[in-house]
Order: sequence, then C-alpha cells, then structure tokens
Amino acid sequence: MVCAGSPDVKWVHEIDLPTKVITGSGALAKLPELLGSFGYRVLALLTGPTVGSTIGKRVVNTLSSYDFEVNTCTVGASDARTVNEVIAFVREVGAQLVVAVGGGRVIDVAKYAAYQSGLRFVSVPTAVSHDGIASPAVSLKDVNGYPISKFTKPPLAVVADIDVIAQAPHRLLASGFGDIVGKFTSVRDAILAKKIKGEYVGDYSLALAKMSAAMVAEHAEAIAKREPEGVSVLVEAAISCGVAMAIAGSSRPCSGSEHNFSHALDLVYPDKKSLHGEQVGVGTIMMAYLHGLNWRRVQRLLQIVGAPTNCEELGVPPEAIIKALVTAHRVRGRYTILGESGLSESAAWRLARITQVIL
Repeated sequence: MVCAGSPDVKWVHEIDLPTKVITGSGALAKLPELLGSFGYRVLALLTGPTVGSTIGKRVVNTLSSYDFEVNTCTVGASDARTVNEVIAFVREVGAQLVVAVGGGRVIDVAKYAAYQSGLRFVSVPTAVSHDGIASPAVSLKDVNGYPISKFTKPPLAVVADIDVIAQAPHRLLASGFGDIVGKFTSVRDAILAKKIKGEYVGDYSLALAKMSAAMVAEHAEAIAKREPEGVSVLVEAAISCGVAMAIAGSSRPCSGSEHNFSHALDLVYPDKKSLHGEQVGVGTIMMAYLHGLNWRRVQRLLQIVGAPTNCEELGVPPEAIIKALVTAHRVRGRYTILGESGLSESAAWRLARITQVIL
C-alpha cells in the first residue's frame, strides 16, 4: 500500500476543473441557484460596456432579488492596468466570489483578477469569441501593450446560455470558430514538439482539443446560421478546449504556431481591428499548409461561417502579415512547425501567396 506523502509516490498529476457546467436554452435562470449552492453572498460582478446595459443589468437585478450583494464593475480593456484596477475593486468591496458576465475580454480580466486575489470566479459568457470561457489560460497585455499569457485556475463554474450567445454579433461567433479550428494545427505542433524536443503533453488532452476542432468543423453551417445545435456545439467545444488545457497543465494543446502568428501580428500591427480568433483562423490556413494538412478545407470552413481568410478581409496590410510570419517563432518558447529559426521573408511571402492569405 502507498500512503499519501510516501516517498514511493513518484509522480502526481493534479487537475483543476470547473465543478459545474450549465449550458443550454435558458441556462441563465440557473445562476442564482448555482451561486447560492457555493455559499457566497458578496459578489464582484464584472461586465463589459455594451453587455452591462443589457444582459449584465438583467443578471444584476436577478441576483439582487435573491439577496446577493452585487458590486458591479465595467471592464473596457484586457490589460495590466485594468486588472490592477479590478483587483483593487474586488478587495474594496470585500467580494467573496468574482462573476464574469461578458465576452472574452471580461472573462480574461475576471479570471486573472480573481486568481491574484485568492478568489474563484464563475464564467457567464455572452459570446464565444475565443476558447477561454472555461480555461485556466489568460491573454492580457502588459503596460507596454505587449501580449502576455498567464496560466491560472479554470472557473469554479460555467453558465452558458445559448439563447444569449446566439444573439451576440455574428463576428464574435465566427471568431470563436476560428480559434477552435486552430486546434487542428496546435495539436500537430504539440506532437511535433514531442518528437523533436521530447516535450511531454498527454495524449488525452490532445485528443480533446482535436475533437473540439472536428466538431465545430462538422457543424460549420449550423454555426453560421446560429442554429441552436450549432451554437451548442461551439460552446461545448470551447469548454472542451478549456478542459484540455486544464488536463495538460498548460495551453499547449490549444495554442501552437497559429497562435504565435496571431500574437506576432498583435505586436507588429497594434492598430489593427481584427479579433484574436479571426487572426488565429487566418494563421491556421497557413500553418495547415506547412503541416501538410488540407489548408483549403480550413479556408472553406472559415468562409462558411463568414470569418476572414485573407489579409484584406482581416484589415491588415500584406507587409504586416509577412513581418508577423517572420517573427512568430520568437513570440513564445514553444517548438512548432516554424522551427527555431523561423521563416525567411521570401518563404513567408511564398506561404502567404500560396494559401491566398495575400492575394
């Protein structure tokens, strides 16, 4: 028999997952009961400037009627300054739990602010613009505007009402689709790193990430039409990606060369208006080509949901695409299909033109 604390215990893998996930039509009505079951009464509720006047207000009124003390804070950015302001707010009101009602930006800020404050948070997504609604991973910008990634804790619970999410701007749904389709190449990058560098990522987490991409691909038309089944698949795929990251203990299964390209684009062209998932989608087209995958299928899937597939649709000049491709390998310390030396400028131009990212 091996007892806890025994020197015979050589390897322990601890996985932190959401305790409950509630999704479906009308799921938002379950929020008061869920929060009550956790025993917390003092809440810091974060929401965005647009959502705050609609869904956010509705949630505040509902929770207040159940005798929760709801302290609201509007989040307008996902940067270090905003996080520090939210941390101060959370401490000032004596919050016991952080609740995020909004899109990816609000959820990322809530996730990191709660983690830094020693609190848990509940994710109530009003859109699925990326895969972070249930993950431990956070994407922020530092004081200099440089993109940074942090690994924290996943939400205590997720409440995803597909009626609410289906009403989000179509662009946000398409962006979320692009981020999840990116798992086709991120999984390949993880497998490559295992072969070349001996990096370990569990097969189960990779299988979950790959399955998420396959499911949204299969339901692309339903997602494009905002059909309940399609929106449900998109939500469940995003949640599965979060679970994959929690199991892996890093974002590795869900973030590879396609994400490196997106982060590099953030740096080389900070004035862009494109969304993270849109950039990842375009990056996936190119990285699929490098991996020998069917890049035309990725392109077609993005077209079905109305996501950008080239620099013009992305609103980014060709020169920025090339610069991002050439520098992408330096963004993070992970081995990907881009290798250790990256792409030359001529190779980047050839790649972008072959895949029709630059027309």
